[in-house]
Amino acid sequence: RDVIAEYGFAQYFIHSTGHGVGVEVHEPPRLFATSRDALKRGHVVTIEPGVYIEGVGGVRIEDMVYIDGGAVVLNRVPHIL
Repeated sequence: RDVIAEYGFAQYFIHSTGHGVGVEVHEPPRLFATSRDALKRGHVVTIEPGVYIEGVGGVRIEDMVYIDGGAVVLNRVPHIL
């Protein structure tokens, strides 16, 4: 959120940051600004910030992250336009 705000797009970041992944694609923990869900060792979560501008379009990237006391990004796709 801080990087998106730094570039002047905070008002266009209108959804959650991510969610847990397991048996189902969308599981707890839910990751959003006021979430009380805790990240725990062994969780796999998505980090998927997006910017949506009405009448223009939007963009979203998604990384899958394994929580092991730190964070290990599981996908290896570069974030280059």
